[in-house]
This record gives sequence, structure tokens and C-alpha cells, in this order.
Amino acid sequence: MIDTVPFDILKDDLTGYDRQHPAFVSFGETMIRDTPADNERIERTRQVWVSLGGSELTVAVMLSRLGIPSTYITRIPDNPFGWMLRDIAQGQGVNTDHLVWAEKNELMGRYLYELGRTPRAGIAWYQRKYSAASKLGTGMVDWENALKDARLFHTSGITFGLSTHSGYDRNYLLEAYHEALAARPGGCLVGMDFNYRSTLWSIEQCRQVMTPILKEKVDILVTTLGDMAQFYGLSCGNVTAETIGRDEFIRVEDADLHDFMQRLIEMFDIKVVALTFRYPDSHEQHRWESAAMDNQGHFHRSTSLWPIVLWDRLGGGDAWTGGFYYGLLTEEDPAKALQKGILVGDAATRLKQTLMYDLPILSRQEVQALMRADVLGGGKQTVR
Repeated sequence: MIDTVPFDILKDDLTGYDRQHPAFVSFGETMIRDTPADNERIERTRQVWVSLGGSELTVAVMLSRLGIPSTYITRIPDNPFGWMLRDIAQGQGVNTDHLVWAEKNELMGRYLYELGRTPRAGIAWYQRKYSAASKLGTGMVDWENALKDARLFHTSGITFGLSTHSGYDRNYLLEAYHEALAARPGGCLVGMDFNYRSTLWSIEQCRQVMTPILKEKVDILVTTLGDMAQFYGLSCGNVTAETIGRDEFIRVEDADLHDFMQRLIEMFDIKVVALTFRYPDSHEQHRWESAAMDNQGHFHRSTSLWPIVLWDRLGGGDAWTGGFYYGLLTEEDPAKALQKGILVGDAATRLKQTLMYDLPILSRQEVQALMRADVLGGGKQTVR
């Protein structure tokens, strides 16, 4: 049995990171989340728990709680909902100096979420049209100041679908993104979670916007086997793109996965690609794994298929992304960085999905303890 843990994040020297000069910056949309508090169906509930949800904020919170100074940027109304976002982000150590404030009567994106139970799936109803965040455009953020110490700038494909969803004649957030990239300092990596949402736009609409971004702007791509097969017709070994599109829960061998990721690296000229895999056995029981590869040929995959007894899956992928970025930001050796990112990301996402609501309210100690349990055999892994 292995008796050593390859990385101890409790001993990581983070003195080079300064809370006044965040190393991680993300931007996107945060929504108000309403969850029935009385266990009723959405149409019958008269009491809801109000919380926050949104991919980019969740990643920033995860990294902040792991010790990486982080900034989150969005556009929000100057009303109690906007103040709530500001206060919660600040409470998690996230810098909010560059929030863009809209008129108090503008809308904040919202979604209603009903927890499922086997065999009934969870269900979400989104209300995101014309949100304040969807109109975050050029000239609203001092990007040079916001990014001056950034080592990693992150957003997701969700962000760029908001304009299409709202029917605008221009993509405000895409224009702001280009403005941000022009202002970022040398050495600042660009991360992208592909994160396709069919509720926002069609596959063709998404592909037209996202493909140039991936080819020209992105260093680190986080995505899934299913999205890449569906959008770009990529097969994986003997498994065709059509088969993957019908069943995204298919598992593949290391060699085939390595070749698949190599094609993505070459297709988009990116430095790192990471894939996450979720295998739902029931609504309450899932298994999880991930893999990453860089353009130098370093490759790492989860050592096991990790079981999760779910409470709330929302935000789980974003917690993984935050953990993965932590590995890249705290380890200089590229091969070790991928391994560390996989280990921290896998531990973070599994812990997060046992918590209610989107934000990963986790400690470094909890993540390290699960990593240790994984290595020493107490992580309840299942055989691949």
C-alpha cells in the first residue's frame, strides 16, 4: 500500500500570493437560485431558500478558499440582490473591486431548482434573458488594473451564450472579453470551461462563437468528451462521435483518451486540455474521474473511479475546475502540476457535491484529508 501522499496543500508556500493583487480573475454571470424549502414541487412551493449560482463565481470561491487570491467580475443591479452577491463574494475572500453596477431596476439572472430523487431527475428553470450581466460590455471594466497581477484569467462558454439567448444584435460579453485579453499582462494564462448550455443557444450558434475563441485565445481548455464529440465530430478510439453523442457516459482506455486529447491540443493550439467524466448510477449515486494532458505530452488520469453520494451536484464541475487550477498555479513542474490538479480537483468536487447549493464552502484541511484517504485506500474507490 502507498503510504505517502504526493502533495500536501497544507504545506504549500503561498507567500508569493498577495490578497491585494489577485492572481486569479474570472468573469461571467451569477444568478439568484430559488430552491423549495418546504420540499414541494416548484409550482406549489410557498417557501424558498435563496442562494447564488454561477460557474465563474464558484471557481473563484473555490480558489479563494484554497488560498489563491481571486477576483470576480460581473455586472449586477444596485439593489439587495446585487449587494448580496458582493457581500457573499467578499465573505469568501473574493475581491469585488471591479464589479460593474447597473441601475437598480435591471434584472439579475435567476433559476428555480427542484432537487430530484431516483427515478425523478432534478429540474431547473432558468430566467436569464436581458440580465444585467448579459450587457457587460467594453469600457465598463478597467481591465489593465483588474488583471495587472493575474496569472490566470478564466471564463466559460455560458458567458458568451447570454447575448444570443437575449436576442441582442451584438455580443457584449464577447467584446468585453477581447478587451480584457488585450489588457492582460504577459504570462497570464487564459482558461476556458466550454460549458455548453442548450438553454442558451443552439450547437451551431455556440460553435460559430466558441471555435475562434478556442483557436486564438485559450491556453487551458476544460471540457467533456461528449461536448467535443458533439461539436467537432471527434471519435475516441473505436468509439464513434455519434456513439459518444448518444451516450456521454462511455468509458475509454488511457491510450484512446490520450490520442483524443492530443487532437484537441493540435486542433486548437492550446497548452493544456482537461476532461471531466460523470457516471450517474442513480440520482443520488454518481462516479467521477478526470484526465488532463499538456502540449509537452504529459498525461494524468484519476487513479480510480470515485463514488459520490450526492446531495446537490450543482457547482460540482466548477469546484473541480478550481481545484485543477490550484494544481497548475502552485506547482512549477508541468507533469506534477497536472497530477496535483487532478488530485485536488477530484477531492474538491466530491466534497462539494455532498453540500447543498452551488458554492464550495470547503477548507484546505478537508481537501487534504480526502486526498490522503484516497492515496491510503480510504477514499472508497471503485475498480476501473
